[in-house]
Amino acid sequence: MSNRYVIILAAGKGTRMKSKLYKVLHPVAGRAMVDHVLTQVEKINPTIVETVIGSGAEKVRDLLGDRTKYALQKEQLGTAHAVLQTEDVLAGKAGTTLIINGDCPLFTAETFEKLFAYHEEQNAAVTILTAHADNPFGYGRMVRDADGNVVKIVEQKDASETEKKIQEINTGVFCFDNELLFSNLHNVNNDNAQGEYYLPDLISMFKDQGKKVAAYQMSDLSESMGVNDRVALSHAEKLMQTRINEAHMRDGVTIIDPDNTYIDVDVKIGNDTVIEPNTKIFGKTTIGSNCLIGSGSRLEDATIEDNVKIISSTVESAIMHTGSDLGPNSHLRPKAEIGKDVHVGNFCEIKNAKIGDRTKVGHLTYVGDATLGTDINVGCGVVFVNYDGVKKWHSTIGDHSFIGSNSNIIAPVEMEDHSFIAAGSTITKDIPKHAMAIARERQTNKEDFWNRLPLSKSEDWK
Repeated sequence: MSNRYVIILAAGKGTRMKSKLYKVLHPVAGRAMVDHVLTQVEKINPTIVETVIGSGAEKVRDLLGDRTKYALQKEQLGTAHAVLQTEDVLAGKAGTTLIINGDCPLFTAETFEKLFAYHEEQNAAVTILTAHADNPFGYGRMVRDADGNVVKIVEQKDASETEKKIQEINTGVFCFDNELLFSNLHNVNNDNAQGEYYLPDLISMFKDQGKKVAAYQMSDLSESMGVNDRVALSHAEKLMQTRINEAHMRDGVTIIDPDNTYIDVDVKIGNDTVIEPNTKIFGKTTIGSNCLIGSGSRLEDATIEDNVKIISSTVESAIMHTGSDLGPNSHLRPKAEIGKDVHVGNFCEIKNAKIGDRTKVGHLTYVGDATLGTDINVGCGVVFVNYDGVKKWHSTIGDHSFIGSNSNIIAPVEMEDHSFIAAGSTITKDIPKHAMAIARERQTNKEDFWNRLPLSKSEDWK
């Protein structure tokens, strides 16, 4: 096997996207399009990868880092001109070069591998990656002779009526003999309506030189989808979601309604987990085995261990340990850590707090900037008052403590093990072990208060 090189074309701004974000940086299933391309390219272990950047150059560099070399195309003068910018690194090297656009996020390493293998088997100067299209309108057609040899690529606007019926189309991906590529690039001219230098013009040059031009037809046209506007972006997202969801289901995950379940490409899910409809799972989320992720839940960069149950709730940059449960309608914010067998019920919010094993936080409670030990009961409507308007303060609650409903804990407060807060208290001081804190006014009943009100004279209110 010869040396393999890859050039990713990612210099265009993408004006049809009508966006401040450069085209190749638009995400599909949680990863920028150009990152999808590079990730698949890396799987075939090329000798050199070089990405041609122009618009948004620094942002592309920031995203991809040192995973690739870079060449700058200061002016976007066509695909051949873009490839020419890599000349300093690649010219004169023996081997095969794959050229692909950075706005084609659906290509797979398997397809790249098959294209390389076919090109090397054919000993071709260039191999064009093609596909069958039931409706080829708008694509360049592959014209072959009676023996199946490639004659030319003809664009839609230049095709005859007979050529328009051809259903083998050019995907815009090529494998070149690297030395022949760079020895001919300078001969490409811009004698066309756009005044640009086009890579496919090398096809006719190689034919004139008697070099072999081959074409490899891939099995799945959808892989070749290029994204030029928001409509195509949504189609690519849908195709990628289908691919991701099917892979999870084959690995033993139950996805009840794949068409209405949205899972990013970097998410990991264990077997026998059930994902209900209208669930969104983003970022680097990891979910263990035997979990239930209920309808309407949203997880982002979350770590979910085995046997966890989440019902219609949000988890972002938080951890839920084995056997815990959450929701409905609760929110784990960043740096929340939920211990083993913890119950967090409905309408709760937890932020930058650690909840110890077997503790129960039933409902309508806010826990912020706190450490709760094990086997604690937190009543309804409890608020950890952690912010004084200037600074956040931390509270610590000992094991086996009890916090009564409708209590306010004005941080910083420390409750020792086996301590109690009476319902309705506002706590500002530490509570020693085995003590119960009561911080509320004694009840006073005002007798005959009703008679003082004007309403008492109304027949309607008696």
